[in-house]
Amino acid sequence: MGAEEMHPDPERDGGASSAPQGIVVGVDGSDHGQCALVWAAREAERRRRPLHIVTAYSVPIFAASGLDGGYATVDDSVIREGAEAIVKQALDKVAGYNIDVDASVENGDAAGVLLGLSETAELLVFGTRGRGGFVGRLLGSVSSALPAHAKCPTVTVPLICADRLGETTEDRRIKAEQAKSGHQRVENVVVVGVDGSEQARVAVLEAAAQAERLGATLRVICAVPQYSGSLAWVPAPMDRKALFADIQVQLDAGMAWLKSHYPHLPIESVLKDGSPVEVLVEESRHVELVVVGTRGRGGFAGMLLGSTSDGVLHHAKGPILVVPDREDPRLADRASFGPILGAA
Repeated sequence: MGAEEMHPDPERDGGASSAPQGIVVGVDGSDHGQCALVWAAREAERRRRPLHIVTAYSVPIFAASGLDGGYATVDDSVIREGAEAIVKQALDKVAGYNIDVDASVENGDAAGVLLGLSETAELLVFGTRGRGGFVGRLLGSVSSALPAHAKCPTVTVPLICADRLGETTEDRRIKAEQAKSGHQRVENVVVVGVDGSEQARVAVLEAAAQAERLGATLRVICAVPQYSGSLAWVPAPMDRKALFADIQVQLDAGMAWLKSHYPHLPIESVLKDGSPVEVLVEESRHVELVVVGTRGRGGFAGMLLGSTSDGVLHHAKGPILVVPDREDPRLADRASFGPILGAA
């Protein structure tokens, strides 16, 4: 077991703590946060990277209703003690993992705190929803805002996959959904969605690295929805067959490029007819991880990323890794392997 340490709030104590490296996970005492914590601890162990646990709280401000109108604040000592108890519980929960772990309680807006930590973190992990009250929305709406703005990759862990993490929940909606779907075997597969954008290729490289860590197969999926918008005029059946054939050629070229950088990784590609959101959500039910980028292209590939990644996040049945825009020198040789999916 690695070292455990609780960092104070630097503003409160007049100092400055070092920016966390490695894996950062947001917790708030909810079942959602517990699932995120377990996933993050396992990932820190896989990567042999330190784990930093964080919770954030805001001191409520109340508007006065009398003639002497103004604002009143409450003493934050009780609120902070509650937040510290949540962090202590989280530290106890991961005590059995072979990782270095520390924790901090931050005073401020949860989204702002986590976005700040993403500047130096390797990976940011959180749940899909959390409890309200004194921790001030650490999860919930924050899980929608963070993937689009974080400086590092983020992983959102939905409560529906609590059972695959060895966790339990009393959430009646989740329990009913688990009972309806039954136990599903989780394949040792990482799925990544592609749509021809450079951002998707960055996501593919991140997905490949994650598949290597897991000793998993990488499944690259391109989902092509029915024509809409600017392509609605295209005559159907024969042109759609030709479109699929053209996409397959470009997808195969992309696979050759990827294999040149990951020669020992098992890789498979799948071209599907259907909604990208529905395809990726269904995949998330029975694979280790689904990977998407923050943005993608529109057109024939159907906006697999961008707004679609938000749809996947809201309906996912397993962990979702979102990769932000960034440069990667390995993109430079992609064109030498053949036509690029979606290129003009």
